[in-house]
Amino acid sequence: EVQLVESGGGSVQPGGSLRVSCKTDMHIYSRWCMAWFRQAPGKEREGVVHIDSVGKQTWADSVKGRFTATQDVADMILDLQMNSLNPEDTGMYYCAAKDGYCYNADWASFDYWGQGIQVTVSA
Repeated sequence: EVQLVESGGGSVQPGGSLRVSCKTDMHIYSRWCMAWFRQAPGKEREGVVHIDSVGKQTWADSVKGRFTATQDVADMILDLQMNSLNPEDTGMYYCAAKDGYCYNADWASFDYWGQGIQVTVSA
């Protein structure tokens, strides 16, 4: 089964930056979709970004202009650079992946999930 491993994250003051990284062993010859989701305490899981196998990125309005994503297709790594962080960005960040297209990128459609990595923004 496909495995996803997250790294990075941590704690930072408001206005700071953090990075999270996701590495997967998904076969690169397949059509695929990878995504970052996050979940804050007491809130529903929300999509941050998803990216398809041709590099199209789709972002949540809440992070547009602050977060960027880079992909390494050869190594199947998806990095999320988070800038200008605020306390509302605090949560558990999950990497997800699925075979096929990103047309339906709701979290329930993803087949594979990382264990999650904590991002904390506080003064």
